[in-house]
Amino acid sequence: MSQAHADSPGPALPGLVGHTPLLELRRLQGVPAGVRLFVKLESRNPGGSVKDRPALAIVQDAFRSGKLTPGGTLLDATSGNTGIAYAMLGAALGFHVRLCIPTNANRERKAMLAAYGAEVVWTDPLEGSDGAIRRAREIAAGRESGLFHADQYSNPANWRAHYETTGVEILEQTNGEVTHFVAGLGTTGTLMGVGRRLREELPAVTLVAVQPDSAFHGLEGLKHLETAIVPGIYDPGIPDRHVFVATEAAQEMVLRLAREEGILTGPSGGAAVAASLRVAGEVAQGTIVTLLPDGGERYLGDTFLGGAA
Repeated sequence: MSQAHADSPGPALPGLVGHTPLLELRRLQGVPAGVRLFVKLESRNPGGSVKDRPALAIVQDAFRSGKLTPGGTLLDATSGNTGIAYAMLGAALGFHVRLCIPTNANRERKAMLAAYGAEVVWTDPLEGSDGAIRRAREIAAGRESGLFHADQYSNPANWRAHYETTGVEILEQTNGEVTHFVAGLGTTGTLMGVGRRLREELPAVTLVAVQPDSAFHGLEGLKHLETAIVPGIYDPGIPDRHVFVATEAAQEMVLRLAREEGILTGPSGGAAVAASLRVAGEVAQGTIVTLLPDGGERYLGDTFLGGAA
């Protein structure tokens, strides 16, 4: 990464982003005989989360189009992980990063953003990610010189990143035998991109969307679409079904994965596995794949993992 040049953004980092391992859960209680459950470990990306994929695609697309140039400023709203990915890329490729984030982002995310040198515009925590989106739009409307509004929630480069990388990897890693794909809805890019790729190759695949079970939840990065700003890239025709998961169930699954499988993930990953286990209990046989969007190290200060309030 230290060898990346600001005037050559194209070839910098793609070899490090993606190509994450797919791991079968063999010890998790509750997976029926005849069903195989796999998780894709997105914490293995250089920025520590699945958001490295769309962030890189958005940045590369912006450089190619001239919307972002070395020394310019990328603006976006984020709940944390995409912001960290942008900040990492900004440091590596020579552009400034300005992020709108709710003030209740956890301390681990705040520390990482500070370490990368990102500029942060804090927004009302009661408005969640929607408040951050609205603030970013207000700033973008000012038409500041050299400012590129990435708008991950509406930028098609978001879902295309998963269509071109994540979906292809899953097909290769399962030898095309995946029967169900389960993913949380945040920007919705993962399910939109992977879902389109899988459905092209496997028309019978079942695509499952995971949402929090209420508007007020603790699943950072996920959206309760019925009460939130629906991302512009979201196509309601892609998911075959929706599974709603309570915050407490997701947090419980985080602890189960750590203690039964030796995998430390975050709450959105816990929600994805909880939903996958529910799906597994409804089918006689199949191969279910889901993503663990990040690692649990980013949540060690949270009370459910024993951290201070």
